This record gives sequence, C-alpha cells and structure tokens, in this order.
Amino acid sequence: MKLCEVLRKDHIALKVPARDWAEAVTEAGCLLVRTGAVESRYVPAMLGVIKELGPYVVIAPGVAMPHARPEDGVNETSLGIVTLVRPVDFGNPANDPVDIVIPLAAKDHDTHIDVLKELASFLGNEENVRALREARTADEVLDLISKGTD
Repeated sequence: MKLCEVLRKDHIALKVPARDWAEAVTEAGCLLVRTGAVESRYVPAMLGVIKELGPYVVIAPGVAMPHARPEDGVNETSLGIVTLVRPVDFGNPANDPVDIVIPLAAKDHDTHIDVLKELASFLGNEENVRALREARTADEVLDLISKGTD
C-alpha cells in the first residue's frame, strides 16, 4: 500500500485552529470519521492512547501522528494531514510545539508499514516539511506528497 493511496483530499485540512493537543487530535480524527474511514469511537481511542502512553506520537520536530488500534473502529487504512494555525504542545520537550498532525488509521498491523516508510522519507526532507507548512490547498499537499515520494 502506498502513501498516495491512503491520503485522500478530504482527509486534509489546513490552518485549523486548536487550543491544545487534545483539540488538535480531535480535529484530525474527525476528518477520518466524516469520510467513514474510522468510526467515531476511534477519536477518543486516539486521545486515550496519548493520555495513557504519553506524547510518543510526536514523531519529529513539530509533527505528531496520533493513532489507536485497528479494533478501535478502523474501517479502512487511511491517513490525514492537518496543519494548525498556531502550534500546540503535546508534552514532548524534544519535538514540541506541534503544527502538523497526521492522523493514522491502520486496518491491521501490517498493511500500513510501507505507507509509514514513505511518510518517514517525505518528512525526513526539511524542504518537504516547510512546503507542507506553507501549503494553502489540499491539492497543493497532494501534489507535494506525490512529488516528494517518487
């Protein structure tokens, strides 16, 4: 499975306001709920994982990837991208504050591995991350992703 197969245009929201990490995660998760990729119970499950295990979901400076388990209501493997108006702290001193939230929903424990490899490669390029932060439309993001993962 490839990154461009799981990131849909309607899973992208740019310059979203959020008061704190929980609101940022909720906004990101709701993108996946609205399209039926996950059930509504997936969003509180993502919040619960962070409350229980801490801010390990902050995977790079300024970037968080909240997720929960497949059995928490995943209907299809999917990914979203949310950029925030103002960064929020997740409690990860090394990588806070966060202004890019990438909700991940994996249908099982294996199919999303290639997606994560592509995403890691994309995020490993500072120019890609800068362009993602500056993107103004979902189409710009999709174009950026397709070019950045070739």
